[in-house]
Amino acid sequence: MELEAILTKLQKREPTILGYEKFKKSAILIPLLEKNNELHLLFEVRSFTMRSQPGDICFPGGKIDSQDQSPLHAAIRETTEELGIGETSIQKVIPLDYLVADMGRIIYPFIGSLTNPEQITPHEAEVEEVFTVPLSFFLETKPERHKVNVQVKPDESFPFELIVGGKDYNWQVRQIDELFYQYNGKVIWGLTAKILTHFIDLIKHEPV
Repeated sequence: MELEAILTKLQKREPTILGYEKFKKSAILIPLLEKNNELHLLFEVRSFTMRSQPGDICFPGGKIDSQDQSPLHAAIRETTEELGIGETSIQKVIPLDYLVADMGRIIYPFIGSLTNPEQITPHEAEVEEVFTVPLSFFLETKPERHKVNVQVKPDESFPFELIVGGKDYNWQVRQIDELFYQYNGKVIWGLTAKILTHFIDLIKHEPV
């Protein structure tokens, strides 16, 4: 293959995340609503019958399906399905920074206004309950931070003979921060807390 042919071929492509096609992709919505003359954020408690993360607290959202036109479409579709509301109840949707998480996941978060919250009828198979927290709580409360050690553990069939150091290779231990918010007996943590903190940082530090 000639040099010019290689350069021409590569010039025509748009760079993306390496291995993007293999990542699991999902989209979520951070719903804002008026309650008692104050802005609140709405959260879901995942059904205890779910195979994945039963009982955890999250925002509405889920997997981006092949029929979804975009991450935005997926976030709105999942929210309507989980909360039992129509698309017209979700307004002024704005994207936040997307998150490339461990274990090969990309999460596209959005913020949006939720109207007619009294019409919410949670989908029982997925949602145990919904609740709201005043936005002011997150503006005034810093999350608790705790360290988690992430260590590489090679499989038994790993070819140690092919790397310098063999079985004595110095695998690095990486630390990640896990964030926790506690409100009225509810614990918000994990990726939900990370995305929530990103949103709070944006509205506290960006010009409004």
